Amino acid sequence: MRSEVSVTFKGAAPVRIDLNEVQPMPHDVARWWLDDQFTQMGCEPLRPTGKLLTADKVVVVAEAAGLAKFQEAKWSQEFARAASAALGKPVVHIDVATLGISY
Repeated sequence: MRSEVSVTFKGAAPVRIDLNEVQPMPHDVARWWLDDQFTQMGCEPLRPTGKLLTADKVVVVAEAAGLAKFQEAKWSQEFARAASAALGKPVVHIDVATLGISY
């Protein structure tokens, strides 16, 4: 089964991270990794209520990281592993411009 995370930034080709030959990240480790990146990057919740869904966290971390961070192979691989595991989906597409996510 195909496993991939792709991230699209406005005006740039999608960044595709292939996870087919990569060890899956445990769900709890993935949530911790995303929480840590969210804090390190100084991210803010998308919703005015402050409620932060896992999908929102994935999108906000991708936005804060920017295209430059996704050019770092190690970081982008860890992000993809964490996003896929935390969301429980083998194929994830993140559109940073619209703050959207699809499976």
